[in-house]
Amino acid sequence: MDPMPSTTVRPMTPPTVWLARGRHAGPAAEDVLRRHLQHLKDRGVIRDHLELPEPEGAHERVFEARWEVDGTVTVRARLALAHGSAAGQEWVLAAEAERPWDLRWPSPTTMFWPDDPDAAWDHEADADLRLRDINPLPPDDKDLRRVLRGAARSAWSVHVVVHEAMTPDALGRLPLARLLPPGLRHRVVEHRAAPHQLRAVNWALREFGVQVPRGGAVVLPGSLAPDDYDVDACSVRSVFLDGSEPSELIDALTRYVASPRPLPEGADGVLTALREDWHLLTLEEELARERALVAMYAEALEAMTRSRDLYREAAERANEALAVYRESSAALPEPPTAEPPQEVSSGSPLQQLTRSFGRFKATAKFRRPASSAEPDGTEGGSGG
Repeated sequence: MDPMPSTTVRPMTPPTVWLARGRHAGPAAEDVLRRHLQHLKDRGVIRDHLELPEPEGAHERVFEARWEVDGTVTVRARLALAHGSAAGQEWVLAAEAERPWDLRWPSPTTMFWPDDPDAAWDHEADADLRLRDINPLPPDDKDLRRVLRGAARSAWSVHVVVHEAMTPDALGRLPLARLLPPGLRHRVVEHRAAPHQLRAVNWALREFGVQVPRGGAVVLPGSLAPDDYDVDACSVRSVFLDGSEPSELIDALTRYVASPRPLPEGADGVLTALREDWHLLTLEEELARERALVAMYAEALEAMTRSRDLYREAAERANEALAVYRESSAALPEPPTAEPPQEVSSGSPLQQLTRSFGRFKATAKFRRPASSAEPDGTEGGSGG
């Protein structure tokens, strides 16, 4: 079942990629990043990190880091931090490993941001929600519908609605995020519905084709739901809010995250920057890049040389053909001189009448009597 079909075909999220997006609501986010990255490098948790120079007119500051998981698997990660605003600074994180991502690996978020309880980086980018805390649903039904509608259409985070069958104790009021695998911990937004809100919650979720079981939970489909999204597989009938591990919910989240899904809006550019604009290179990687550049330039030069030789050969053949044509033209006899074309009578009726009148005048002049004739018509002579 696909409760929110889309007509736009988007590139799929590679299984080696881990993505997250949020907002730092506190001051001096750049300093927080710099201090934490250097602290982890000094401890040997990450191999190295780099802050890229900010070009003139740029709208974000970029940090890179690399580390190893399972001893030999290299992870490269890139965090782009937007310039500050009244709401804070939005950040986008993309990490890619050398093999498909294991949710047991450390969260890439904690490689850039400190995981302290009072850290201010864990706000959702588009809403007033927290990634590491419980988000109680609003008591007003209209606000509740607005929050759930935004959650059900989210693309970057995974939203879960948990219904409290009864008012929980102190352990039950702790966020479930702390019990999730590291790879899920900072990608999940937990919404809590009070015991009396079940009817209002399910009414708001009807348009998305999902329901929350009483005392259970449901993983919302999001705007980019997997093609094989199954409501039953993403629903949990019972979540015990007693501090124990929510194994059924973890299984549902794991299935959801592992399903092939399109990249969120804007993530394709983030992933391209991670892969093609990476600067934190080891010596071996720098040598490999230089060798690749040399090979590319050599191939381009060879192609240019080949094109030049082909052009030269084509020009020589054209010159040869032109010389043969000139020789054959010189050997041909002179063509006969064409007789001038006869004049073709043409003209308007007025012109023809004018020419006829001219001929008439000439004839009349030729026929005029001699001037020696007497006026009376007799010839002059001597009398007899």
